[in-house]
Amino acid sequence: MVTAGDFRNGVTFEMEGNVYQIIEFQHVKPGKGAAFVRTKIRNVISGSVVEKTFNPNDKYPTAFVERKEMEYSYNDGDLYYFMDPESYELIPVNQSDLGDNFKFVKENMVCKVLSYKGNVFGIEPPTFVELQVTQTDPGFKGDTATNATKPATLETGAEVRVPLFINEGDMIRIDTRTGEYMERA
Repeated sequence: MVTAGDFRNGVTFEMEGNVYQIIEFQHVKPGKGAAFVRTKIRNVISGSVVEKTFNPNDKYPTAFVERKEMEYSYNDGDLYYFMDPESYELIPVNQSDLGDNFKFVKENMVCKVLSYKGNVFGIEPPTFVELQVTQTDPGFKGDTATNATKPATLETGAEVRVPLFINEGDMIRIDTRTGEYMERA
């Protein structure tokens, strides 16, 4: 059990049948009246963010979200299979549970599989990935306005904006949290 007075960033707890994670918290002690805890919480499964105030004495059961590293093996229609490196067991994950940043993951990459009570609800890809540019227009001499970029298609099919000097076949590093080009690899 965790009390609202003990809330810290990253704490996960159950409330009203859902699992929430604290993003921000603030203990407020007004001059008049009782103290309270103002929070910004994220529903771990749906991803929605809500602002809510709690009485510091409120108690909630602690929720343990398991983060396990697994290797992405292959996809078959809407199911994506991840292999547990210890037991070699394949775990299917629905396409709807993958998230937008999964477009930067290629086969055999290690991802974190997020589950609660054995139910997988999300995938965290590696923070930085190195991918090959498969298609992009050539940059032209004189096209050198500050921070000029062009679209490029990567080997996973994802599209990103890259600087003009990147050519087809180049390996580049991508930040999967923002989907932005970082540097040449």
